[in-house]
Amino acid sequence: MKAVIIDGYVDEPALLGVPPYISPYVRYSAGVFKKWGVDYDYFTIDTIRGENLWESFNNYDLLLLICGLTVPGHYVGGTPITPGEIAKIFRSNEKPLKILAGPVTLAYTMRGGSFAEILKNLEVDFLVRGDVEAFLESFFKGEPNENKRSDYNLIDEIAHLGAEIVKKHPKFPFIICEMELSKGCERSSYCSFCTEPVLHGRLKSRSVKGVLREMKELYREGCKAFRFGRTANIFAYGSDWNHRKPCPSVLEELFSEARKIAPDAIIHNDNANPSYMIEHRRETVKILETIVRYNTEGDILSFGVESFDEEVLKRNNIGSSPEDVLEAVKMVNEIGGVRVNGVPKILPGINLLYGLIGESPKTYRKNYEYLRKILDKGYLVRRINIRQVMIFPGTPLHRYYSMKRFKMNKSLFEKWKEKIREEIDSPMLKRVFPIGTILRRVIPEYKKGRMTFGRQLGTYPILVGFPGNFEKPVDVLVVNHGRRSITGIKYPASINSMTVEELEMIPGIGEKLSRKIILERPFKDWKDVEKALGPNLTNHLKDLGITL
Repeated sequence: MKAVIIDGYVDEPALLGVPPYISPYVRYSAGVFKKWGVDYDYFTIDTIRGENLWESFNNYDLLLLICGLTVPGHYVGGTPITPGEIAKIFRSNEKPLKILAGPVTLAYTMRGGSFAEILKNLEVDFLVRGDVEAFLESFFKGEPNENKRSDYNLIDEIAHLGAEIVKKHPKFPFIICEMELSKGCERSSYCSFCTEPVLHGRLKSRSVKGVLREMKELYREGCKAFRFGRTANIFAYGSDWNHRKPCPSVLEELFSEARKIAPDAIIHNDNANPSYMIEHRRETVKILETIVRYNTEGDILSFGVESFDEEVLKRNNIGSSPEDVLEAVKMVNEIGGVRVNGVPKILPGINLLYGLIGESPKTYRKNYEYLRKILDKGYLVRRINIRQVMIFPGTPLHRYYSMKRFKMNKSLFEKWKEKIREEIDSPMLKRVFPIGTILRRVIPEYKKGRMTFGRQLGTYPILVGFPGNFEKPVDVLVVNHGRRSITGIKYPASINSMTVEELEMIPGIGEKLSRKIILERPFKDWKDVEKALGPNLTNHLKDLGITL
């Protein structure tokens, strides 16, 4: 038997599988195939589009398509599959046994502020509403069960076997492996909009031993970036083994051993629950100190704040308070704000969600006011996600809006989003990445005009634009800021060898002065530079770390 895995990409509240991320789902599927001696190939939807491979899978016995979005996102590294493309793949390849898996089987939408629709009339043999690895295991045992749920005994048996698939990813080695720590949510009741409990239920933690075994094999295969993102709340990992209390010793074992396995790798995180952090302050501090000891700078703890409006929080059962969020932001800043290579070790990220029950114009004002408080108190926030809710079957929000007309106030949303971007994001970005910061190993992703745009590997990395044509990773010196991106130049930079375009990027130089510099080069020393540019600009160049 020969199989093909098609990665249409996934994005869930506690899992990201859009490039440069590679999801556990495709790796687990590869692991089951390896266990059962099945040869397999792997294609991403972007490869299929780019090479026009729609009808290229009829020579396979089994076609597995994994995809689905249950949270809205903006993606640079890849474009998730559309419903039309799902149908096209199945329609164009009649021979193989066809399997559809991932959150797409719940329902599908690609934009916020909308109802997710159940896909119908798909030409598939199996629609996997359970866990893909559990289904595949049952399939090869001769008892296929589309609703079968997995357990960590199976995952720990097959996860390390699927590590080899990373080499088949078109972006390898510049990929991030999303590492699964747990499924489900630690709360006893859930937020109105969230699909995590719908898809995965209550919190179930994976063993440290199983995580590390998989990570060791992935590192052996060449993966140099990992994110403990497949968990709804990093601080609750292992708490289901300990009567719902945090386990600092478990996190210490996880992070310390992970760093031994991958001493030169990027190790980042994702989700955290601010109210849980404040409720368990003492344990949270210990865990934060552990993370900062072993992680890689530029890390983020994503706070599912969703709203600072107490009425919205209450009616959507979000279970936190604005003051909890402020206190959690302060805590992370105090422990994680230390800079390594000029970049903070770990900072909070704020997620805001619009379209929730009880929302009013007051909600928009409150959200802005609390973000303003964070800025005015001098706290750093690495990024603010402003999104419109996706409404999925099985959630309380879906039941609520099924009985009442749903209508987003688009103009109000855009107005306040623009205000936050201009008045909060812009000054915050300058604080997090001040001019003169050096970002190591920025990976080029696309070109626009004379500029290359790229990002570092990591969790929600900042977009960097820099002049020139680059194909390989490059160190970048920050020289200016946009609202949500950075302008830089290749580092190290010499005034005697920089291009006109690079010189123009530096505030204070511009087109006319850059051409003057080109004509008067080479400069023998900084006194020569000062004669041409004056003392202020010369000192600024020296402060940036620019050499002769």
